[in-house]
Amino acid sequence: MIDYKKRSIQKEILDHENISFADIALNLKELNWINSHLGGHSISIHGFKELLKHRKSISVCEIGCGGGDNLNVLYNYCNKNNIDATFTGIDINKECIAFANEKSLIRNPEFIISDYKKVIFKIKPDIIFSSLFCHHFTEKELVEMMSWMKENSKTGFFINDLHRHPIPYHFIKTASALFSKSYLVKNDAPLSVLRGFKKKEWERIFNQVGIENFSIRWKWAFRYLILVFNS
Repeated sequence: MIDYKKRSIQKEILDHENISFADIALNLKELNWINSHLGGHSISIHGFKELLKHRKSISVCEIGCGGGDNLNVLYNYCNKNNIDATFTGIDINKECIAFANEKSLIRNPEFIISDYKKVIFKIKPDIIFSSLFCHHFTEKELVEMMSWMKENSKTGFFINDLHRHPIPYHFIKTASALFSKSYLVKNDAPLSVLRGFKKKEWERIFNQVGIENFSIRWKWAFRYLILVFNS
């Protein structure tokens, strides 16, 4: 029996090295489909709009950007709403950055192959965000990440990530077994739910960091949108 009260400490396959570009590309394509059809991208747009407010010029950075699909979605939103925006994507995996460069819709994007912690901005971005990234880390590592995101964003940051719960676990496990062609998705998608956080765990993380101006909102389908305002 799975104990949903405790986070899984099992590493996802994607967190290991030496995965082929073809396997990563298929994984990223399927994750984009999941985000597009199960509300993931709409949650990122919601978080972006909350921090954007009424400005018509903004700089945005995603850490753990993967294949860049989240940045493409925000770029399309800015385009449709006449918002002048610059976009930066950071990922430690060179194969992900290669895919992101290949599929990018953005004019003059900046993609950086690096551990996010090692990036030093000449000019700090207004907004930093992550989507389906935080569950790859331990609680201790997330305390460090929240501090870094707050320190390096001018306006604030948002997080779009999974709520650990039996319903999304069994749904994605069954759906990926039936429809996915990616061994990475079949293994990592249900495991990522087991590595997700509950609201009280997020509150404990922010308490450790000393961040008080935040909100945690549950969103369909079993995700949390977390917003932190610097000003």
